[in-house]
Amino acid sequence: MKASQFFISTLKEAPADAEVVSHQLMTRAGLIKKLGAGIYNYMPMGLRVIRKVEAIVREEMNRAGAIEMSMPVIQPAELWQETGRFEAMGPEMLRIKDRHGRDFVIQPTSEEVITDVMRQDIRSYKQLPKNLYQIQTKFRDERRPRFGLMRGREFIMKDAYSFDRDQAAAKASYQNMAQAYRRIFDRFGLTYRAVAADSGAIGGDLSEEFQVIAATGEDAIVYCPTSDYAANMEKAEALAPAGPRQSASQAMAKTPTPGKATCAEVAELLGIALDTTVKSLVLATDQTNEAGEVIKTQVWLLLLRGDHSMNEVKVGKVPGLASFRFASLAEIDEHFGCEPGYLGPLKLKKPVKLVVDREVAVLADWICGANEADFHITGVNWGRDLPEPDLIADIRNVVAGDPSPDGKGVLAIERGIEVGHVFYLGTKYSQAMNATFLGENGKPQFLEMGCYGIGITRLPAAAIEQNHDERGIIWPDAIAPFTVVLCPISPDRFPDVQAAADKLYKELLAAGVDVILDDRNERPGAMFADWELIGVPHRVTIGDRGLKEGQLEYQHRRDTAASKIDAAGALDFLKEKLAL
Repeated sequence: MKASQFFISTLKEAPADAEVVSHQLMTRAGLIKKLGAGIYNYMPMGLRVIRKVEAIVREEMNRAGAIEMSMPVIQPAELWQETGRFEAMGPEMLRIKDRHGRDFVIQPTSEEVITDVMRQDIRSYKQLPKNLYQIQTKFRDERRPRFGLMRGREFIMKDAYSFDRDQAAAKASYQNMAQAYRRIFDRFGLTYRAVAADSGAIGGDLSEEFQVIAATGEDAIVYCPTSDYAANMEKAEALAPAGPRQSASQAMAKTPTPGKATCAEVAELLGIALDTTVKSLVLATDQTNEAGEVIKTQVWLLLLRGDHSMNEVKVGKVPGLASFRFASLAEIDEHFGCEPGYLGPLKLKKPVKLVVDREVAVLADWICGANEADFHITGVNWGRDLPEPDLIADIRNVVAGDPSPDGKGVLAIERGIEVGHVFYLGTKYSQAMNATFLGENGKPQFLEMGCYGIGITRLPAAAIEQNHDERGIIWPDAIAPFTVVLCPISPDRFPDVQAAADKLYKELLAAGVDVILDDRNERPGAMFADWELIGVPHRVTIGDRGLKEGQLEYQHRRDTAASKIDAAGALDFLKEKLAL
């Protein structure tokens, strides 16, 4: 490719709505152009990156035995109604009607469609296992699309679905995909972690996320530096404290705390450690009739240490709290007789269900709200002032320094961007859609399923978040729009420069190198600035003075300065750099 034939459109300034580095640089480098909120044109430079991502994914999926197909972007609602997800999924799933008034959805994912495909064709265990995948456009109507391709509404995703005869075979397929994912992300040249994850709305009980490490990542990744343990924040277990609870050493006392409604403010006022305070969180669950009307409400009180935060995923797994909501002010007043900020488990107006975090269950002489404005109670102890808690659970987010669940050190936390996710689904969808096959015993059995996704268009954004500097993008070789750029200086004035550039360009093309020759005759400063912004990793500069000395200049995008290389050996030098 020659630059004069290509579409290069760089900007000096990023648009005002570009909040993160990847959005800013992708726009400035001309990789994407915004069409609407969360919807982007993939410009030629950006599409080259996306196609390279797709190629690596395809190669490794095919190598792992998966078979490519393509499913429609527009899907009949009937399939989604079979599983209940047509009603259960929120407004992020875009629903439309055709001219006949029939309901359709714009696919956010394709479990229903692939299950329908397989239930029509899979008759016997002899046809299993099977793994089908697609690279296809998806749409999720994000409430607040932002960060460019990191949280867009329309995006490209690779989703694969495995089908097996039993649980053991399905878990083998899962592990096969998990290993394929590791090969994929290794080839991208990115620093990433595979972390244990919660399955969320997709379902299933075995799940891993693949997170690209970046300071700007939205997700917190929990890991142990001295072992292989890694999990996302929702999944990471906070172990029960070791050792018995200390004995009570203080008398319980009602203590004035005027205007101090948070644990941190109370701790500062009383000159005590924050980890001796206890925060009260009030939740509610509703029981409804067939018409969806609330017929009974249960109010819950959760107790966490003052320096800890609630983990909503863990709370949702406490028996009875699967569909919790935060209690209303009226419900709080009805049960506690007090405004939030001074709530506690003592002297309630009406009983509530109590859930106590593991750390709070072993506290002695702790402080909580008095259920009276401007007062807290100090010196509270289990057994003496309150009955021993009936329901103790891990309901908090872990913090750095917590013991690792594998017993091999302490936990650390870093930020990451989720770019891939693998799930073992079991029979969640096959049962809902009656997708069966005849087993060896001649009886119908439900297909065992797995689900595996990679964010194709999110990956380039994640790569930029991890690889950039003040000058622009720094692409890993594997997914750079071009691997090498040749920059001749004033070729219109120096025929030898033009000839040398053309010769090296043809040699690199013949060697299979993805090279672009900048034949725009730009000033060196402007030309270099463009390619540094775009992020092509290898640059060779051909100048008249250097040619007279038999030399060219080479600079990797991460280098602070160019180095001299032998003009005659430039091809071999580059082939060695590119490991060709």
